[in-house]
Amino acid sequence: MFAIVHGIVSGLPEGSCLLGFRMSVLLSVQGLTKTFGVRPLFRDLSFDIREGERIGLIGPNGAGKSTLLKILVGREEMDAGTRAMRRSVKLGYVAQDDVFPEGMSVRQVVLAALADESIEEHERETITSIVLTQVGFDDDEKLASHLSGGWRKRLSIARAMALQPDIVLLDEPTNHLDLPGIVWLERLLRASSFGYVVATHDRAFLRAVADDILEISRVYPAGYFRATGSYDQFTERRDEFLEGQARLRESVANQVRRETEWLGRKAAARTRKAASRIDEAMDRRGELADLKARTTAAGAAGIDFVGTGRQSRKLLVAENVAKSMGGRRLFSGLELMLTPGSKLGLLGPNGSGKSVMLRTIAGEHKPDEGTVIPADGLRRVMFEQGRTALNPNQSLRRALCPSGDEVHFRGRPVHVTAWAKQFLFSVEQIDVLVGSLSGGEQARVRMAQMMLQPADLLLLDEPTNDLDIPALEVLEEALADFPGALVIVSHDRELLDRVCTEVIGLDGKGGSASYASVSQWLTALERAQRQATKAAQASGTKGAPVQPKARKLGFHEQKELDGMEATLLEAEETVAKLHAEVEASATAGNAILNSACKALEEAQTRVERLYQRWQELEGRRTAT
Repeated sequence: MFAIVHGIVSGLPEGSCLLGFRMSVLLSVQGLTKTFGVRPLFRDLSFDIREGERIGLIGPNGAGKSTLLKILVGREEMDAGTRAMRRSVKLGYVAQDDVFPEGMSVRQVVLAALADESIEEHERETITSIVLTQVGFDDDEKLASHLSGGWRKRLSIARAMALQPDIVLLDEPTNHLDLPGIVWLERLLRASSFGYVVATHDRAFLRAVADDILEISRVYPAGYFRATGSYDQFTERRDEFLEGQARLRESVANQVRRETEWLGRKAAARTRKAASRIDEAMDRRGELADLKARTTAAGAAGIDFVGTGRQSRKLLVAENVAKSMGGRRLFSGLELMLTPGSKLGLLGPNGSGKSVMLRTIAGEHKPDEGTVIPADGLRRVMFEQGRTALNPNQSLRRALCPSGDEVHFRGRPVHVTAWAKQFLFSVEQIDVLVGSLSGGEQARVRMAQMMLQPADLLLLDEPTNDLDIPALEVLEEALADFPGALVIVSHDRELLDRVCTEVIGLDGKGGSASYASVSQWLTALERAQRQATKAAQASGTKGAPVQPKARKLGFHEQKELDGMEATLLEAEETVAKLHAEVEASATAGNAILNSACKALEEAQTRVERLYQRWQELEGRRTAT
C-alpha cells in the first residue's frame, strides 16, 4: 500500500502543485505594531512564514517574543497592522507555561485538543495514541496535574502535534526539560513534517533545529533582522550589519557636527536660500537621535565576578562522597579536588541529584558517606536555583545597595544608579519591588549581589534560566575569567562546553562518572539506555520507561487495533477519491489544484501513519 500511495503522489504532472505549495506563504504579518504602556514592542513589523520553514526566534528579554507568538497564533490583538493566514492552514502552539484542564488524564488532554476537528471518534483515538507514543508516554491514564515539569512540556508538545499542524509556534520549549529531553526535542523537530517558529535563548538548541534565524530588537531599523542559514551564519551577518550601522552613526554624527557649526554662524548666512539645508540638518539630527537610541538598546549587563586572590593549591577536596534523599541513592563514590581555575559542570536527568550534589559541595548538606574538606577560611558564594536569596518585597535600590547610596566594587565606590545601569536597569526602575521584576531581571540582581562578595569558590545552580543571549555571553566570559574555582549546574550546553574543563554526569540511578564534555556524557547515557533496553527485551521484562512498546495494550488501544482494518480501508478509499480530484483539477487553476493537492497529501500522510500504528500495536500484542 505504501508503494501505491507514493506512486499516486509521485505520478503527478511535472512541476505540479506539491512543490509550489510547499514554497507558498502560510502566514504573514504586515505593518505589525504593538505597544505596552508608552513603549512600543514592535513598530511596522512585516515578515512571512512559508511552508516547511524552521525559524529560530531570538531577541533580548522584553523584546516581545512571547507577545509576537501570541499574535501569530491569534491569541492576542495587535494595535495596528494585518495578520493573514492561508485558508485551511493549521497552527499548533506550545506556550511557555503548560496549562491543562483540571482533573484530565494525559490521554484526555490530547483528545480534548481534537474536539473541534471534523474527524471520526476512532481517528481521534488513533491520532492521540500515535502522538503520545511519539513523545514517550507509557501511561496515558496518569493525571496531567501529577506530571513533572519535563513531562508537562512533552504533553504540551503532543497536544500541538495532534492537530497535524502546518506550523507549530513554540515559546521557550526547552524550559523544564533536562539535557536528554532537549536532545529528544531536537530530534523530534528535525524529523517533523511541519514547519515551526521556536523562541529560545539556547544557542546549542538553535544550531540543532533552526535553518533561519529571526531576531526582534529595537536595535534594528525595521525592528528585526532575519537571515537564512545556521545560527553561526546569522551572527556573522548580524555583526556585519551592526558594524555598518555603527559606521553610519559615526558618519551622521560628523554631518550633524558640521551642520551645527554652519547653523551657528552669523544670521546673514541663514537666508531663505538656505532653508532646505536647515531642514536637512534637522533631519540629520533626528536620524542621529534614532541611531543613538537603537545602538544603546544593544547593551549587555556588566557581569564580573571577583576572586579573593587566594593561592592555595587545594580549595576543596571530596573523598568517596555518597548521598541519598527520600530513601533513594542519588550518587556515591564522588571524588574531586577543586583548585584555582577549576571549572566543573554537573550534569544529569531531572531529579538525579545535581542540586543536592552542589549543596553537598557547598557544605549545606552533610554527606551520608565520605568527607568534603574545604580549605581553611574558604569563601564560597552561591547562586541558588530560583534565586531564593532575593527578597521579593525589597526595592531594587536596597537589593543592589543594602545601605547608603554607594556600593564598593573592586576598591572603588559606585553610585547605586550607575550600578543599576551596569545591569541594564533604568533610573525609573530603581524603586520598584524585586518581586515585580522579570525572571531575567531578577537573575541580574542576584549576580550583582554576588559580584560584591569576593569568592574562592563560585557555586551556581541553574544561573542561565531566564537570561537572554547577550546576558548568557557576558556570563560565559565572566565565568571563564574567574580566577577561583567554579561548580555549575546548567542545561546550557554552549556555556558548559565553553567554560567547563570537566563535567560529572549523574545517571539518575545512583551512579556518577567524570567526562570531558557534555556530548561525551550524552553519548554514554544513550549507550547505557540502549543496553538497558536490550537487556529488558531479552529477559522479557517491561524495560525502561522510554520504551512504551513493551507494555500491554490498554482497553482503548485494543479497541483501536480491532477496528484498524476497517479504518485503513476507509482511508485508502479517501486517497483514491482525492487522487481523482487532483487529476480533474489539473486544468482548474492554481488555487483549486493546490487545495486538492493539499487534501491528497494529508490523506496520504494519514494512511502511512495508520500503517505505522497498526504495525506498532500488532508488535506489542505479539510481545505480550
